[in-house]
Amino acid sequence: MVTLYALATQHNYLVTGTDNWAEWYTGYFTKFGDGGVDLVPLIHLTKGEVWQAAKILGVPQTIIDRKPTAGILPGICDEDELRVTYPEIDHFLLGDSIAKPHEDRLLELHKMSEHKRNLALTPPNWKRD
Repeated sequence: MVTLYALATQHNYLVTGTDNWAEWYTGYFTKFGDGGVDLVPLIHLTKGEVWQAAKILGVPQTIIDRKPTAGILPGICDEDELRVTYPEIDHFLLGDSIAKPHEDRLLELHKMSEHKRNLALTPPNWKRD
């Protein structure tokens, strides 16, 4: 992120993130990594909608079909770590019912990652003499 911001500053650009609604809700992003951006144009799109947009934009099908991975642990995809599939997350986010254990897992992930969706905490206001 330091490199991206250095380049953005040099060229008077903003850093754009690719986080989607599923990643934002579950906190499946690094707070000051891929979550440390200036704008997130996909934040209100489900993962399925991101795949649809990719198809419309001509992204090769082999990339669209590739299992999403953070690329940190070899052989581990997002859904392995989340323990819920993206279609299930999409259904949950759209208000459809899903299996209770998966709903519980999503609520747990959301609660655990709340701090990622908020600005840094500040001390309470106080007056100086």
